Amino acid sequence: MPDDDGLLASLRYLFSDIIGEQDDAPPTLPEALPFELAPVVGDAIHSLIEYQGVSYAQLYVDRLKRFVGRRGVDRAMLLDIAQLMAQRMAYEDPIRIAQMKLGELDQAAGCLAARSADDIKKFRLDELIGALPAIVADPALGLLDQFGWLRRNVSIRFSANSRFSVRRLKIEAGLKRWRLFSVRYAMERVWVERWLHMIDRSLTKQPQATMAVIETATMIRGYGDSYRQGLADWHAIIDGLAKPTFDGVLALRDLAGAIAEARAAIMPDPRQASLKRTIAEIRARAPAVASTAG
Repeated sequence: MPDDDGLLASLRYLFSDIIGEQDDAPPTLPEALPFELAPVVGDAIHSLIEYQGVSYAQLYVDRLKRFVGRRGVDRAMLLDIAQLMAQRMAYEDPIRIAQMKLGELDQAAGCLAARSADDIKKFRLDELIGALPAIVADPALGLLDQFGWLRRNVSIRFSANSRFSVRRLKIEAGLKRWRLFSVRYAMERVWVERWLHMIDRSLTKQPQATMAVIETATMIRGYGDSYRQGLADWHAIIDGLAKPTFDGVLALRDLAGAIAEARAAIMPDPRQASLKRTIAEIRARAPAVASTAG
């Protein structure tokens, strides 16, 4: 489970957005942050302010502080955590894609004549509904599940080639305030905290595997079926290899190697047949854990 400090930080910044109590000043860089990482973290802060707001960027900084100056965390490791966490916190949902499309228009100085290609994205229905506040999304998801439509793909066009389409993009991008109430945000918050918790446990239990644990974040990208597949594969590896190793119920001396072997077995298969088989083989090769029962 995520640590209590991380959970409280997430909830604190959620409520600060709900009641509108945000400091307009951007967050400051963590003390003791290596100076060569300052541009990377500064860019991440700026990006997350644009993505969601000042308090969301502050949440990023507070999460990163847990590893700044920590024993066993070198600069390369901290850089990876900073970059991958920023990418994951700016996850792609319809609101984000509308924001990026408007950004393209801004770069063209708002000139509709400088047309950009329309983007057609395929989202799953549960993903679209999951971007709504939970009070609306939960009953809708239940209804879709009854009809077996949760995984149905829907194509959405994102265009900035007319005044009407630009107006629509602005409405969609303006929904970012709803994002913090959404089913998707709650799921992403839990995932980031669990990923950070696994990094923390690796530093304590098996430091040589920490970079491999950090890099598992690259398994989860994009949207639609590929996003769901990556998320399911990540949980399979963490639940099947990392967590039981940290809990002392699986004696994997080379967790990093086991994670690499499992990742190499990943196929675009919702049943995860190859991955599950490989995880089972790795577990079967592990030496037995001595029983402490007396």
